[in-house]
Amino acid sequence: MVLRIALLGCGSVGSQVARILLEESDSLALRSGARLQLTGIAVRDINAARDVELPADLFTTDAAALVKDADIVIELMGGIEPARTLIIDAIDNGASVVTGNKALLAQDGPELYEKADAAGVRLSYEAAVAGAIPIVRPIRDSLSGDKITRVLGIVNGTTNYILDQMDSTGATFDDALADAQQLGYAEADPTADVDGHDAASKAAILATLSFHTRFPLNDVFCEGIRSITAQDIDAAKEAGYVIKLLAIAEQMTGEDDDAGVSVRVHPALLRRSHPLAAVHGAYNAVFVEAEGAGELMFYGQGAGGVPTASAVLGDVVSAARRMVLGGPGRTEIATAQIRSLPVESVMTRYAIGVEVLDESGVLATIADLFAGRGISIESMRQNIRDAEQGVAELRFVTHRARESDLAATVKDLAGVDVVKSIISVLRVEGE
Repeated sequence: MVLRIALLGCGSVGSQVARILLEESDSLALRSGARLQLTGIAVRDINAARDVELPADLFTTDAAALVKDADIVIELMGGIEPARTLIIDAIDNGASVVTGNKALLAQDGPELYEKADAAGVRLSYEAAVAGAIPIVRPIRDSLSGDKITRVLGIVNGTTNYILDQMDSTGATFDDALADAQQLGYAEADPTADVDGHDAASKAAILATLSFHTRFPLNDVFCEGIRSITAQDIDAAKEAGYVIKLLAIAEQMTGEDDDAGVSVRVHPALLRRSHPLAAVHGAYNAVFVEAEGAGELMFYGQGAGGVPTASAVLGDVVSAARRMVLGGPGRTEIATAQIRSLPVESVMTRYAIGVEVLDESGVLATIADLFAGRGISIESMRQNIRDAEQGVAELRFVTHRARESDLAATVKDLAGVDVVKSIISVLRVEGE
């Protein structure tokens, strides 16, 4: 049996996928039960420089014609269009689809899943979340008989590299970002990474898988890391924490108005004893908490041509094997209708840094503000910021409370005379 493979896109990942399909054709045939024939590679510019030397006759600019004759379509173009239209065309033609397009899945995933299910084909996307790390299939399949309660993920290698450099070397944000760009971890325009948008797309996918409910991208609360300073890093280190950009999908229980799932991306403090705190450089990791399985962590390279190609080809072999053996495709399990909670409803902890007048009565005033909102302080650290000017720095870590109450407390602090400025506000997670 021969299955025709159409590849859309030939960047760092696509070129490695093409190379492996050509060089490892015999072993892939043994694993899948069919000969996987790469029939063409659709690109915008046939003459563009590429990481891998590939046969020139494979390249075409006519993606639509390539899709029309394919059994399996691998979409690695990125972006919304024309990727969305080409995927729909492939599904309508009865082809299974493998994609790494997290932005498209976060925006239009529900529609694409429904089309794939109705057509009886497979839409696979292991490469869309955390690169080489196998996380989609373990959540969708291995944990389908369990109840996941929380997922914490470091799913963007660029931001993890930046924060790790700031923590381990004392680099500033700007210096760490420039270093990441020089190493190829960050794009010339790093907005999607440092502002959290890339991680937010992945959070939407993880939440949908974990809680069997479709969470669109606009359900994801998103904050980036641009505001993180060396001062924040040092204060976290002193208190035994590390700062990471986390993608979080967490089930909240309680009264009807409080029950649901919170999906959010933001920088957060993690205890240095937490497994995610040991994820360094541009690596990714996803930490899953489930009622039966307990705590699980999936760790590995979250980007790069060869590692991500591994995830893509795993999906290709799986799709091919299904086509050989027969049976319907399996795309998504979204049978529940769990409420998406706004960030204001989340129960969390805050780490708050304030610059205050160094005089008697200040602590009592601040303690009254916290108490007035029903917020309990777990710890407080004080540093003299400017002795001559009579200014001190206070760092508070709270106990768990509702986000809306914590945010209101910060607003109260900013409004009293003894507080000169709010230095930083970060959430504390993983506890």
